[in-house]
Amino acid sequence: MKKSFYLLVLLTFVVMGCKNEDKIEAEVKKIPLVVQVSRFDNEFAKATPSDIPKLRKEYPYFFPAPDSVWVAKLQDSLQIELRGEVMDEFSDFENEVADIELLFKYIKYYFPKYSAPKIITVTNDVDHENRIILTDTLLLVGLDNYLGADHRYYTGIQKYIAAGMDRKYIVSDIANAYAQKIVPRLQGRTFLDRMIYYGKILYLKDKIMPFQTDGQKINYSEDELAWAMANEEPMWRHFIERELLYSTDNKLTLRFLDPAPFSKFGLELDNESPGRLGRYVGWRIVRSFMNKNEVSLQQLMNLPAEDIFKKSNYKPNK
Repeated sequence: MKKSFYLLVLLTFVVMGCKNEDKIEAEVKKIPLVVQVSRFDNEFAKATPSDIPKLRKEYPYFFPAPDSVWVAKLQDSLQIELRGEVMDEFSDFENEVADIELLFKYIKYYFPKYSAPKIITVTNDVDHENRIILTDTLLLVGLDNYLGADHRYYTGIQKYIAAGMDRKYIVSDIANAYAQKIVPRLQGRTFLDRMIYYGKILYLKDKIMPFQTDGQKINYSEDELAWAMANEEPMWRHFIERELLYSTDNKLTLRFLDPAPFSKFGLELDNESPGRLGRYVGWRIVRSFMNKNEVSLQQLMNLPAEDIFKKSNYKPNK
């Protein structure tokens, strides 16, 4: 009888949550925001030297160098090939534009003062560390960083990095750039502080990009996400038994938070694991906290990690 009661309560919360999400989705879609994307990459690929003054006038922030530099770039065989690859892969960019527009509507819903930036697609010599550049007024998307993990341009890049260089992660990377501006900079020094910081970023992505998968939010493949879900309990036990939560050892960032081919538990299973599992656990803690407490998204951003952890009553999936 008691078990049936708990199941009924759980089902009620699930139904209420779905109704609330449906209501938010309907309100978001009514927001009068239209995204326009300028395809500088295409315009430059089709340009001739005589077009440089026109492009300079339209995109002045791209042309601090003299025209001769850009003319040389237009005529460089490797650059021509790169631009051709981008044009082939992104001849149709409509699905991404629709998702970026929806992302910005969700951001506007939760943060009404937000103004969408001007969006410009570019090529940036496969500078994957700067594939997304977000300022108050500009969003630059380096499309040559999203040609697919197995593209020949990425053969010299470590596989765990190249795995994220796929167009399905464009919206997630944009959301991540925005989240880093919203979530206050990390103040604490403990492993728990750092896990919760990344957990806040991922939870914010839950809210502003609910139309994409959890794997896309954390840049995991389906197999990597499945591994994290299946091993959440032994991961958590490892952190607790070794008293890592309140450790200030910076090596824990390298082992469990920074991008890496796998997480480093010092066990045989390491090679099977995805990297950044500390972020995944932080995400689960923040989700648990938000499910159990009446706190707004804006309030969450400023709460200390310790408060979030204690009030989360987090229990890992077994």
